[in-house]
Amino acid sequence: MKNRILALAAVFALGACGGGGGQQEPTGPARLTVWIMDGSVTQDLLKTFETRYEAEHPDVDLALQIQPWDGIGERVTAALASTDAPDVIEVGNTQVAQYAASGGVTDLTARIADLQGEDWLPGLAQPGNIDGKQYGIPWYAANRVVVYNKDLFAEADIDEPPKTRDEWLNITKKLNKGGNQGIYLTGQTWYALAGFVWDEGGDLAIQEGGAWKGVLDTPQALAGMEFYQRLQALGKGPKDADEANPPQHEVFAQGKVAQIIAAPGIAARVLEVEPGFKDKLGFFPIPGKTPDKPGAVFTGGSDLIVPVASRHQEQAYEVVKALTGERFQTELAKEMAFVPNRTSLAGVLAGDEATAAMAAGAAQGRATPNTPNWAAVEATSVIKQYMTAVLTGGDPRAEARKVSESITTTLNSGS
Repeated sequence: MKNRILALAAVFALGACGGGGGQQEPTGPARLTVWIMDGSVTQDLLKTFETRYEAEHPDVDLALQIQPWDGIGERVTAALASTDAPDVIEVGNTQVAQYAASGGVTDLTARIADLQGEDWLPGLAQPGNIDGKQYGIPWYAANRVVVYNKDLFAEADIDEPPKTRDEWLNITKKLNKGGNQGIYLTGQTWYALAGFVWDEGGDLAIQEGGAWKGVLDTPQALAGMEFYQRLQALGKGPKDADEANPPQHEVFAQGKVAQIIAAPGIAARVLEVEPGFKDKLGFFPIPGKTPDKPGAVFTGGSDLIVPVASRHQEQAYEVVKALTGERFQTELAKEMAFVPNRTSLAGVLAGDEATAAMAAGAAQGRATPNTPNWAAVEATSVIKQYMTAVLTGGDPRAEARKVSESITTTLNSGS
C-alpha cells in the first residue's frame, strides 16, 4: 500500500480543496483524487477497491480521501470553482442540482448506456438528472432504521421491538437504567425530525402559487418537533450537535447505549470500533403512530460526480464506472447494508435483518423538497439551529416561525 487512504478531519481552505486532484507526474501513473464521505464505506473495503483497481489500471494512482459531512457543501462548492479539483466526488443526492447549476460538474448523459442506466433505481437516478442531463451517477440508496443493542434489550426484559411511537417511548424509558441510555439522539438529527413531521401530516416546505414556503410552523410540523423533543430527552445526546459530533457509532460502540437512529450500514462502523458487537446488533423500522405501518423516513443516497476541472476526465469516468458497477455494488451492499443502485441487484441482501428493516421503512419513504435551492437550506443549517433552540428552552412556535421564514427566503432566492 502507498498510504493513499487519507482521513481528512478539518475543513479545507480553498488552496487545499483539490487534495492533489488533477496532478499528473510525467513519468508515472496519473494520480486521481476521489472524495468519499465518512460513513459510506469501511476502510477495509476502500483498501480492497484501491488495490484491485490499481492492479487492473497500472496507469492510475488512486488517492481515496475520507471527507466529513460537516461543512461539505462549502468544500465541494469551492472545489468545483477551483482549477485543481478532485477527480471524483461523492455527494448527497439532494445536492446534485445545486452543484450542477454552478457549471462545474461534467455532463455524463452520453455515458448512461455504458453504465447500464436502464437498470438504475428510478428514485435514485432522478435527483442526478437535471433538465434531461445526467450529472450525478447513482451510487447507493439508504434510509434510516433503529439500530439496537440486543444485550441491553434482554437485560430490560424487552422481547420484541416496538410497533408504535407510544410503545417506543415506553420501551426507551425502560431501557434507561443502570447507567445505560435508552437512546442516543442528538439535538440536530434533522432527517429523523423530518420523518416525525411527515408522520403528523406536516412538511418542511411546500409550493404555493409558483413559490416555495417553509412550513415548519404548522400545527402538524410542531407536533413532529414535540415528539422529537420527548424522544431526545430519554438519552444524553448533545442538544447542540448532530450525529457526527461525536460520531454516534463510536458512542454506541461503548456498550451503554440501547438505540440509535441510523442507516443500517453504521453497523460496519460499530464493528470497526468494537468487533465484539458482531452478534449484539438488532434492527427495526422507525415506529409509526399506529402498528399497521412504520414511520415515515427520508429516502436518501449518494451520487458520484466528476468535476469539470478534473484533468483526467476519461480516467475519472472509469473510476466512477468501477464504483457503480455490479462487482463493487454487490460488495458495498453486503458490507454496508445499502441498497444497490441497480434493480437487478435487489436480491443481494435477501434475508438480512438490517435490510428487511430498511425495506419496511422505505415503503413510507419521502424526499426533501424538489428544488435546487434545498441544498442551500441544508448548507445554512437553519433546521439544526431551530432544533437546538427548541431543545434548549426556546419557544417552539416562535422558533418555528423564524426557521420557516428563513427556508422561504432561501428557496425563493434567485427565482
